[in-house]
Amino acid sequence: MSDKPHAKIVKSDAEWRAELSREQYEVARNGGTERAFTGPWWDEHRPGTYFCVCCGTPLFRSETKFDSGTGWPSFFAPMEREAVGSQEDNSHGMRRIEARCATCEAHLGHVFPDGPRPTGLRYCMNGTALDFKPDEQDNP
Repeated sequence: MSDKPHAKIVKSDAEWRAELSREQYEVARNGGTERAFTGPWWDEHRPGTYFCVCCGTPLFRSETKFDSGTGWPSFFAPMEREAVGSQEDNSHGMRRIEARCATCEAHLGHVFPDGPRPTGLRYCMNGTALDFKPDEQDNP
């Protein structure tokens, strides 16, 4: 893990709207949530890397992804601790920890203390806030 802080990316609302789909904008920039079992990547099983849909920061590796049964992509740890920031979220009458991209402040989802070992955390992410790039496969 790197100890280097991520350089911040700041764009205007108009720039984000021009670069993202309507659904990506609603989730990543407005803190929305896709319905369970409808977003991309919740059922993805290939090895690869998950990136922030807004700025391309690498966030999670497939080795930390697990089937939480929730219908959202779930991970037990980010690639770098510093890549995913968190803040308290008291919306909707609940007390939760919101996960945000540390580079561009995109809303990713929430972090819960009911994940598997070794961290015991469940980063419950909106697939709409993520891009996925599978690892290159060697052809025999």
